Amino acid sequence: MMTFNELNLNKQLLNALEELGYTTPTTIQQKVFSVVMSGKDVCGIAQTGTGKTFAYLLPSLRQYQFSKDKTPQVLIIVPTRELVVQVVEAIQKLTTYMSVMTVGVYGGVNIKSQILELKEGADILVGTPGRLIDLLTSGFIKTKSLKKLIIDEVDEMLNLGFRPQLKNILDLLPVRRQNLLFSATITDEVEQLIQTYFNEPIRVEAAPAGSPLDNISQTLYHVPNFNTKVNLLELLLTEDVSMSKVLIFAATKELSDQLYDKISKKYGEKVGVIHSNKAQNNRFNTVTAFKDGSCTMLIATDIIARGIDIAEVSHVINFDVPEVPENYVHRIGRTGRVDKKGVSITFVTEKEKEQLEAIESVMKYKVPVLELPENLTISDKLTEAEMPQVKMKNILVKVPKKEDVGPAFHEKAEKNKKVNVRRDIKAEKWAKYGRPIKKVGNKPKGRN
Repeated sequence: MMTFNELNLNKQLLNALEELGYTTPTTIQQKVFSVVMSGKDVCGIAQTGTGKTFAYLLPSLRQYQFSKDKTPQVLIIVPTRELVVQVVEAIQKLTTYMSVMTVGVYGGVNIKSQILELKEGADILVGTPGRLIDLLTSGFIKTKSLKKLIIDEVDEMLNLGFRPQLKNILDLLPVRRQNLLFSATITDEVEQLIQTYFNEPIRVEAAPAGSPLDNISQTLYHVPNFNTKVNLLELLLTEDVSMSKVLIFAATKELSDQLYDKISKKYGEKVGVIHSNKAQNNRFNTVTAFKDGSCTMLIATDIIARGIDIAEVSHVINFDVPEVPENYVHRIGRTGRVDKKGVSITFVTEKEKEQLEAIESVMKYKVPVLELPENLTISDKLTEAEMPQVKMKNILVKVPKKEDVGPAFHEKAEKNKKVNVRRDIKAEKWAKYGRPIKKVGNKPKGRN
């Protein structure tokens, strides 16, 4: 088995890796290293949990050359704020014995403090597309020294609607640069991006999305409804002592909050929740608490799934089944990191069976089904979303065809056909009385 000592790494990086406890590179790290070192463009295909952050950082840092001109030599674009923080932390850990200034920029916070950091200098810049385009167009990021562009989780970036910002960034960067792209899936949009901006990239593939990870035990339960899922979750958390750090995935922000409201009554500060509606400080503090162990259960949405890299997650609970099959693999990839064993448990309702079948089809793997525990309380209480929908009969008024519609006028009814006739009152009186009728009036005054 290859070790990091066999790669062309300098002493500074090897010492940092030794202190971090890493001795053996993962498959993607082995395959990518020599290709990046050759200077060619790279398209790396690997799912979450395969060590791809170090796969692009190690060769990039090996080729880094100190410069007094503190403008970015390496630009790393990632989809979420959490991932910015984690990539910056990874760089700082690897550069313990190197003189490298790293700055992370993202939206949701005051841009002025980030501008001040950039003015002090940045050898490596990590950022989200929105904030990067703001800083680039305002002239606060100088690109004259840029040698490498790295785009991580590009498929998720495009899913989140960052295509215009990403395109604008690529158009503003120097043409002479090395491009490294990493993605779990190569969609048509990703393919188009590669063809437009990359120079005949070498494709490196290691455990693409859809491949079940050997070091992750996958099982599922068939559960009737939301409240029974809550009961099952609480039962597992109570009875399974191996659940030391549990990441719980929910489909929506609303569902995340509902679940948090339910289980926080029992577990208090031991459970946290993060999604895009939470304030930035709240998200960072919650993730930090989960990392240091003061919070042992974290509820998250799929968007956050790509943005958190937490070691030693013992279990991933899919509280519901994701609609996109690849998201299932991203979720369970948060446990069983690198060479560790992990456990994934999925709760499936009747409505979610089709989604499960799609996941199993993509993975070409049948997830084993477990029997519900005998002491589980089956709830018959449904949430508003689970209530049967009352369907009102929709009576459609048939609109006559144009050719069937007559003119805008019609014949009058018989009783309305009368017309006004000039009457001869004198003739009428003569016919009736046989003589004319004279008016009787007062005699004129003044006559006798």
